[in-house]
Amino acid sequence: MNQPSICVLEPFIPAPRRAEGAAQEPERARTAQAVSGASTAWRVLVVEGAADEAEALSRDLRRHGHEVDHVATGSEALRAYEDADLILLDLELSDLDGLEVCRTIRTACDVPIIAVTARGTELDRVLGLQAGADDYLTKPYGFRELMARMDAVMRRARPQVQTSSIIAHGPLLIDTGSREVTLAGRRITVTRKEFDLLHLLASHPDTVIPRKRLMQQIWGDSWSRRTVDTHVSTLRNKLGASTWVITVRGVGFRLGHG
Repeated sequence: MNQPSICVLEPFIPAPRRAEGAAQEPERARTAQAVSGASTAWRVLVVEGAADEAEALSRDLRRHGHEVDHVATGSEALRAYEDADLILLDLELSDLDGLEVCRTIRTACDVPIIAVTARGTELDRVLGLQAGADDYLTKPYGFRELMARMDAVMRRARPQVQTSSIIAHGPLLIDTGSREVTLAGRRITVTRKEFDLLHLLASHPDTVIPRKRLMQQIWGDSWSRRTVDTHVSTLRNKLGASTWVITVRGVGFRLGHG
């Protein structure tokens, strides 16, 4: 006679739930990495009059590794744009017309500018681009789109260098491809103009570069004697010794040794 089969039911123990934030965090990280496109960090000038928008935007940019400066007015933007790698410019400012601010900066230098504004008509976009903006993004916008546009603008402004050229001067290494500076293996964070100044001096290590040539080649038509002196002083501080940049009185500057 057949014995009746016995089925033992195991108690159902649900798998522990992962916190929603924890489950999404790896995906957020992968998305952020894909959105940012590369490891390159830029110094971004955010020109935005709305404090809450500026704070949120600056926080997100810093989370992606960028250095951020924020100003709220056109006047401040005209004083702060020199050291920026990229400018995010709201055209609706409290003191100056944003288009005029864009036009003034573009006349002085070729720093990439993205207009980020609520003005969304076709005419507004045309006027913004004609004023010198490299791209135009209408509010509200997605942060992923902004990052993609920033990457695209910077690729056009600085095409990828296939072979990196490194200038070595003792422990000082200047990588022209990645625009990075290292000293005794330690990375030195420099602004766009500081890199250009150091690169020019290092490209002619035994030559005194006249002050006028430095001003014209690096700052174009937008410069003053104080501008050069300020950047030289900042470079010396970052490199840890005043002897890295030697002043030749009445002539200009040359690269020295730390």
